[in-house]
Amino acid sequence: MTSSPPPPDPDKHPVEPSGDQQLSARERNELDELRHRVSALESAGPPGAARHHWLRSTGSVLLILLASLLSLLAVVAVWANSIVRDTDRYVATVGPLASNPDVQKAVTNRVTTEVLAQIDVEALVKQLEQAASEKGAPPRAAQLLGDLKGPITSGLKSLVSGTVERVVSSNAFDTVWVNANRRVHSALDKALTGESGGAVSVKNGQVAIDVGPIVAQVKEQLVSAGFQPAARIPAVHTDFVVFASKDVGKIKTYLKLLEIIGTWLPIIAVLIAALGVYLAVHRRRALIGVGLGVFVAMLVLGVALALMRSVYLDHLPVGASEAAAGAVFDALVKFLRSGVRAVGALALATALGAFLIGPSRVAVLTRTGCQKGIGALRDVAVSAGLPLGAVGRFVHRFKRWIGGVILAVAAIVLFAWNYPTMAVVLWTGVIVLIAFAIREFLDTGTPATPSTPALSTPRPSV
Repeated sequence: MTSSPPPPDPDKHPVEPSGDQQLSARERNELDELRHRVSALESAGPPGAARHHWLRSTGSVLLILLASLLSLLAVVAVWANSIVRDTDRYVATVGPLASNPDVQKAVTNRVTTEVLAQIDVEALVKQLEQAASEKGAPPRAAQLLGDLKGPITSGLKSLVSGTVERVVSSNAFDTVWVNANRRVHSALDKALTGESGGAVSVKNGQVAIDVGPIVAQVKEQLVSAGFQPAARIPAVHTDFVVFASKDVGKIKTYLKLLEIIGTWLPIIAVLIAALGVYLAVHRRRALIGVGLGVFVAMLVLGVALALMRSVYLDHLPVGASEAAAGAVFDALVKFLRSGVRAVGALALATALGAFLIGPSRVAVLTRTGCQKGIGALRDVAVSAGLPLGAVGRFVHRFKRWIGGVILAVAAIVLFAWNYPTMAVVLWTGVIVLIAFAIREFLDTGTPATPSTPALSTPRPSV
């Protein structure tokens, strides 16, 4: 009686020979030789490949550096172009200065000095002496009035200064300031291009605004308050210096040049950056380089603005208000700084996005974590009855095209937006991330095909 072999242990799986173990010794030698040759060919590359790659890499680096430099100039050019050509932009730039305390104080001092210069204090004292004599005052009283020239001057200065301060700090002055700047915006173009005339002028390296209308308002209020000698103040034209520099001639030349190229320079910078990425051997790395290069350029421009502010304040004319000059400088470059932040944020987001689509461990873990989280949420929604059949198959089939459309729409929005701020860039980035998350949520994967049969629960045999 022969014993049957023991039944196979279900917990033990037969060990199948690997691919190399199934080969004969000769075949394994040939396979090793082929692997060695492929490795040698991949490391050596075709003849002239190393030189070709070196030339491409060098050209790509040079183009990326040029694009980074042009991005810096493009931001300045767009700002200069907006200040000169866009009236609303100019008013939005200088309008807040009307409520700036330092500017109000400087305007008050300038107008007060001009009004007092038009009032003859000695004539007022003589009028008082004559009035006292006509009223029969003793000679001693008339002499005392003559000695009151100093107190009268001090009181008059206090009266005028208080009146000017009320005019300058009123809401009406805000309206007058904004309307006046809107009317003289065309004259600003003349000032920056070196032409004279209008309410804005360039004299002795100074960009000045005529505040004569403010003197007229002060005159009316003084007369209304009962100070009749103010009625004799003539119509005067006095300047309030907005910007002063001995290099204003050079600034005019640079701004005019940037105004001419301001429309095309951003487009040229983007095209050169795209060419640098296309020419690179590793395009994803080149895209990261573009983002970091533009970000560094924006950092340099931000530091340059801070240094320019210090240099400008150190070279103010004698007697100028440093606080007011600083407020004016900050107002003029406000939107330039906003553009620097916006472009810097966009460049950093581009570099981060290019890094996250790469093969690094951090990028892979980030993508995998996001996909698993969104996939789990999708499974819960499908289990709850959300139908994603046809939509899921469509999204899976055209997934890359949908991603390209999302990025293209975001780029069009940023380019079409007039003067995008950092907030616009950040919100656009958030919306792009949400759109990609929705795309991943709708992607249900490939449907079952005959070559990949779907898993189903087996029917029990009858």
